[in-house]
Amino acid sequence: MTDISDQEPSDPGADGAKTPDANTIKLPLADIPKRPSIGLALGGGVARGWAHIGVVQRLDELGIRPDIVAGTSVGALVGGCWLAGHLPALEEWARSLTKTRMLTYFDVMLGGSGIMGGKRLEKALRRYLPATDISQLPQKFIAVTCELATGHEIWLMDGDLAEAIQAAYALPGIFPPRAHNGRWLIDGALVNPVPVSACRALGARVVIAVGLHADAFGQGVMQRKNKFDQLADEGGEGLEKAAKGKLTERLMMRRLFHAGQNAPGVGSVMLASFNILMDRVTRARIAGEPPDVLMTPQAGHIPLLDFDRADELIKLGRNAVDHQIRELESALTYLA
Repeated sequence: MTDISDQEPSDPGADGAKTPDANTIKLPLADIPKRPSIGLALGGGVARGWAHIGVVQRLDELGIRPDIVAGTSVGALVGGCWLAGHLPALEEWARSLTKTRMLTYFDVMLGGSGIMGGKRLEKALRRYLPATDISQLPQKFIAVTCELATGHEIWLMDGDLAEAIQAAYALPGIFPPRAHNGRWLIDGALVNPVPVSACRALGARVVIAVGLHADAFGQGVMQRKNKFDQLADEGGEGLEKAAKGKLTERLMMRRLFHAGQNAPGVGSVMLASFNILMDRVTRARIAGEPPDVLMTPQAGHIPLLDFDRADELIKLGRNAVDHQIRELESALTYLA
């Protein structure tokens, strides 16, 4: 086992502590006499979920390949693509997103069961994630969802991977629920934002969890207001006239999320409320079902819809792994 205790520290972590030089860190699992079963719980967090890409890339580089991956919401998207071998395609797509390109995936629908129809995102998902059955993945995979009628936590562990992922990120009010075996399923983050329990249930000896709401408050509403002001301005002058009597996606998104003089837009209220719920439920679940190693990429300053900031988020994910390197080594050695 590589001893990192005598290595020189480099950059400080999020809390001011020193972390080892990422270029010198190695954790070859072959050096551990008896390898423990490893579970990876990837939490929900909408756009902040791009940090998961950096996390799993860094774990791969360190030789840490989980036996079980459980994902909620965007955590299911990244975890599923990773196990299916299509993470590079997902990363390329994420890094290519701009504010304007994001709007091409927002098929706004007023009058349905969600603001977005979700069809454009589904088309993109199936382009980057070919038909894959969960049972054929090299490791166990769980997409955590919630049954709309009962609030029961539902784990999808077989069937079409893309279908399971879409159910896992079906955020109420934003995307319509997904029909599965006679039940309507919605985003699992409402009941289990960081699915440590799923990893434990499938036999993980060591559970590594990644939560995305550690520093999630303070700037959200103002950032969303500024963001959608910018989106509207990108269209140039005469956006209202260009609509020619009907709302464009850009204008509709602005009206949904733009903060007016009296109150924020309905979309901003929904996302801010979801952020509060995620934070509170995450705290409760982590307190009752603590992981062995908890990683918290410091992404709270990034609004939930800033999908165009993948470069920054992926780096934050990688940094979160390096900040917890000693805890990883300790857990993998002690529980082996």
